[in-house]
Amino acid sequence: MASNSSATPTKVGILSLGDMGAGIARLLIAHGFPVSTNCQGRSEDTVERARSAGVELLSSDLELVQQSSVIFSVVPPRDAEATAQRIVDALSGGSRTDALYYVDLNAVAPSTCKSIAALFDKARVPVKFMDACILGGPPSLKTKKSDKEGEADDEWDQPSIPVSGPDLLTSLPDGERLTSVLKLRTISPEIGAASGLKMCFASLTKGFTALVTQSFTTAHRLGVADELKRELRDMVPAMLTRAEKGVPGMPPKAYRWVREMEEIAKTFSEEGGWEGTVFEGIAGVYRAVAEDGVLGREKIGKRKRGTSLDDVAALMAEGLETKRKKRE
Repeated sequence: MASNSSATPTKVGILSLGDMGAGIARLLIAHGFPVSTNCQGRSEDTVERARSAGVELLSSDLELVQQSSVIFSVVPPRDAEATAQRIVDALSGGSRTDALYYVDLNAVAPSTCKSIAALFDKARVPVKFMDACILGGPPSLKTKKSDKEGEADDEWDQPSIPVSGPDLLTSLPDGERLTSVLKLRTISPEIGAASGLKMCFASLTKGFTALVTQSFTTAHRLGVADELKRELRDMVPAMLTRAEKGVPGMPPKAYRWVREMEEIAKTFSEEGGWEGTVFEGIAGVYRAVAEDGVLGREKIGKRKRGTSLDDVAALMAEGLETKRKKRE
């Protein structure tokens, strides 16, 4: 439900409008926050996603930084640094004097996040940098309610969004409400803490999905996939339930997760003292899915194949066998 506050709502920019970015945009717009983006050079799918979410389309990054008080960066990990540089370039030489809040929500290592923050410091542009991460799926409308006045008060399923760093959105005129709507949770005054939490969390969730993909692909090749399911159902049913939910949702995101797994390997090496080989290997699992001739073409909202654990396993078994034969 939109705010009844007389204060002008904070204008929010989002880069970019993928599945997660669009979900955040819908949530903010539903609560009265205007949202804009620059879709120049993006795919028609992205442009249509922005329009359907009610996001204002701007023609340049310059317009975006001129009109926004906050910019949320929600891009594939491989694009996190380049996206920050775009904002640096748009602000450099400009006349803006008040600080722009730049909230980096990307799945990157703490050291990568600190490098991104350093881009703004080095350029001496008016930016307050916030390290943040997203744990869970995109915001989505759950139910509609009606209060006593008959106004809609929607309920949303939302991800957890921990933030860290010395600056907070609560410094903005309606920053407390913006923080409340997004359910931002401060965990540390140090930049890198939120990114580190994301890496540790994703290592468990996406690491599990990669292991299941390898396991069931191999079981399919051996002809024992049904038996594997049976044993899991009898002994660890929660594991099978998670596998059957997580693996089918993975193929359209696999290309993004390659760099994310590399960032996890970097985190575990730099911050934890471990060798990076485990998650470098897991990055290879997602690279294989992303490069598969069938699964690699899957898109969110336009699914055709790989919509079940069995189909992902069968397609990967076929694709890997084809690759093997080509190498021989």
